[in-house]
Amino acid sequence: MDSETNKKLPVTDPLKSEGKEKNGSAMTKQGAYAAISYMASAVLLVMFNKAALSSYSFPYANVITLFQNMSNNPARLVSFKTLLHSLPLALSYLLYMLITMESVRAINVPMYTTLRRTTVAFTMIVEYLLTGQKHSLRVVGSVGIIILGAFVAGARDLSFDAYGYAVVFVANICTAVYLASIARIGKSSGLNSFGLMWCNGIICGPILLFWTSIRGDLEAMRNFPFLFSPGFQVVMLLSCIMAFLINYFVFMNTTLNSALTQTICGNLKDLFTIGFGWILFGGLPFDLLNVVGQSLGFFGSCSYAYCKLRGQ
Repeated sequence: MDSETNKKLPVTDPLKSEGKEKNGSAMTKQGAYAAISYMASAVLLVMFNKAALSSYSFPYANVITLFQNMSNNPARLVSFKTLLHSLPLALSYLLYMLITMESVRAINVPMYTTLRRTTVAFTMIVEYLLTGQKHSLRVVGSVGIIILGAFVAGARDLSFDAYGYAVVFVANICTAVYLASIARIGKSSGLNSFGLMWCNGIICGPILLFWTSIRGDLEAMRNFPFLFSPGFQVVMLLSCIMAFLINYFVFMNTTLNSALTQTICGNLKDLFTIGFGWILFGGLPFDLLNVVGQSLGFFGSCSYAYCKLRGQ
């Protein structure tokens, strides 16, 4: 019965996964497409979330998370065995979404993207512990440059906020666990990107609905002054669309490439996120040290991409 149900779900081709080596392999065209698509949707998602939370001062981040999760929820049944197998992934995804949303609110966009770059260190550790993935010295060196750039960029942040920084670092840990779980559970379950998204939606949707209900967020949202504003509704709609796309491409990029590659792609897209965030939302005074740090991080990301394209 379980096998018949799983046949209805999109599954991965096991022959495509067997050829992957523990120490990494060259990135395929499909993998490159997944990486680029993720970066484009990720930049737009941060902008729309920031617009809703800051520009419109929408105080209910959990409601945004619920709406975004509903956009990923399928109208198809899956077996209980499949849901149980994907439960750790769904719970790590839920924690990742909630804390990441709070971290976007708690800190300005440029420093948010800077601190998020340190996720690579957590990802390498978690990836090794869960999947045994090892990396070459050049890859480790590229990651070291990225982390150095993050600390240089934030060394003289005039808008330092201890709570905001702490939330971002917790989000980094959750992100590392989530991405490593995708790589591990995605392969062992046989489900592809859509199959994993569906299981996440089925498990997380009811939990988010219950949580936002008992907190009174859904009821309180009815009194939000911009609720029926066309501008706010467009921002929320686009945020949900981008959430669907980014989740699909995160799964696709992580399963085709690796959890660390997904994290590095997050660093590469940060250049555009920082630029747009600086222009649209501000929040960070110009500082030469910050520019040097951003440049180091971008150089490290490009170095990693070069290593992966060369199969190192």
